Amino acid sequence: MTPLRIALYQGPSGVPSSTAATLDALASAARRAAAAGVRLLLTNELYLTGYALDAAVRDLAEPATGPSADAVARIAAEHGLAIGYGYPERDGETIFNSLQVIGPDGTRLANYRKTHLFGAYETTYFTPGSELLVQADLDGIRLGLLICYDVEFPETVRAHALAGTELLLAPTALMRPYEIVPQTIVPARAWESQLYIAYANRCGDEGDFTFAGLSCLAAPDGTVRARAGAGEDLIVADVDPGLLAASRAENTYLSDRRPALYASLT
Repeated sequence: MTPLRIALYQGPSGVPSSTAATLDALASAARRAAAAGVRLLLTNELYLTGYALDAAVRDLAEPATGPSADAVARIAAEHGLAIGYGYPERDGETIFNSLQVIGPDGTRLANYRKTHLFGAYETTYFTPGSELLVQADLDGIRLGLLICYDVEFPETVRAHALAGTELLLAPTALMRPYEIVPQTIVPARAWESQLYIAYANRCGDEGDFTFAGLSCLAAPDGTVRARAGAGEDLIVADVDPGLLAASRAENTYLSDRRPALYASLT
């Protein structure tokens, strides 16, 4: 099977001036990614609006089928690639921290609501999602969706691996001094659950937060196939189904499990 080329967009740096500005930056990143043969472009957590919003999130949140979703769909279709983007989702009076994936033809493939909220800001303004296993298919690769803090729980990643996820998308807004997450935890998750993890972080300063950058694509063989620095970046790497199959054949964590012994976990 042909490898799936993906790009992780770590940017734009700092507080966005408007949703229109982030959409312009997304269009530019999509153009560059398409020129490199990319089929999937992933942005960071709450990409459209910025992360440090506090009460303003209620005014900026949109439905999954809102005008920004339509704009992203046009960008995806124009450049012939799928786009996964983070945004604050409004459903009635409820606000979710969400990730939506739009296909290369502009159709909606999946929408995920963050299930594990981090810190006082998120728990104050967002409602946790209730569905962990959200998946989609792209070019024969099974995608799974998580957001930031979700991936720091081994149970969530393992649940995806057992459900057939091959590439786990994890947009994030990881702050300093938690660089251990992209440097150590994300590659370990990819290894222990035998899948690829695309971890796309924010960068720069917003309010009281300084984001760590260090976006990466971690592979199931324990390697990091691409790594960003601390500033704005667009990194490109391939998700190779052949490598995944070989790694799972050699590292048999999934088949060697003994679930009957793990009942205490739930």
